[in-house]
Amino acid sequence: MTKRILSGMQPTGNLHLGNYLGALKNWVKMQDEAECYYCVVDLHAMTIPQDPEKLRLSVRETAAAYIASGIDVNKSTLFPQSAVSAHTELNWILATMTPLGWLNRMTQFKEKSAKNRDHELLGLYAYPVLMAADILVYQATHVPVGEDQKQHLELARDLAGAFNRAYNREYFTLPEPMIIGEATRVMSLRDGTKKMSKSDESDYSRINLTDDADTIALKFRKAKTDAEPLPETLAELEKRPEADNLVTIYAALSDKTRQDILSAHAGAQFSGFKKDLTELAVAKLAPIADTLRRLMGDVAEIDRMLAKGAEKANAVTQKHLREVKDIVGLWRA
Repeated sequence: MTKRILSGMQPTGNLHLGNYLGALKNWVKMQDEAECYYCVVDLHAMTIPQDPEKLRLSVRETAAAYIASGIDVNKSTLFPQSAVSAHTELNWILATMTPLGWLNRMTQFKEKSAKNRDHELLGLYAYPVLMAADILVYQATHVPVGEDQKQHLELARDLAGAFNRAYNREYFTLPEPMIIGEATRVMSLRDGTKKMSKSDESDYSRINLTDDADTIALKFRKAKTDAEPLPETLAELEKRPEADNLVTIYAALSDKTRQDILSAHAGAQFSGFKKDLTELAVAKLAPIADTLRRLMGDVAEIDRMLAKGAEKANAVTQKHLREVKDIVGLWRA
């Protein structure tokens, strides 16, 4: 079977270094080894209130960030999730066979709803079923996921198995997780115990993909560290979250391991280490910001690329949806 990869990100503000190192950088590499489908998951973004015009703009900005980071629309299929109706149609079919107990175990719903009881909505509760539909409607064989998404992928596998058993046929592929690289979880530059986030109040907590060279340098200079020099071993490093975070970022940007970085910099003070890290980050990230700004200067071209990607995604998913409807006994055009 052809290796087929599906992944996506929400269009909720500027993408940042964590998105790049934890996902985009790896997506770019995957383009040469698999059939890749990368979507901007605007339906998932609607689990919190959205301004319509800002949402459409954010979809374009997120797609532009994919392309600026190296996603090639001639190799991969890039599209907005909402432009492919099979996602929502399969979502309903899967929802009719999802036990509430499975959803009650989803930790992300508990965490997010606990922060704001006013937004304890069905869309957030059922989010993992739509994510399963996103994956299964392409018959994806592999899904790049962070640690916080592994539980949702397990649900997708469970629903694929439940469907296959209910209709006594091996129709859906059970997707495998792909957890790749040193920086699957990049932390805040202001607090090494918190994940780097678009929603953090402090812009100094993250490196945005839109940041220019001077801003990148300033943020790394201000990044929180401790008073001790860099250690020699990973065991020592892991007791120091801010130091661990900067070493992890350096390792991921340079395609090396954290131990490689420690071996080269053990005993160094953070002033010198930050200087080296800044030079590397500017070399890798500043061109992305430049390309992103250029792309956003021609939104008609972005829209054209997204429409072309949606056409390709619809061709694949409508075929699978017709097969599913035949299996379950639904009418189809």
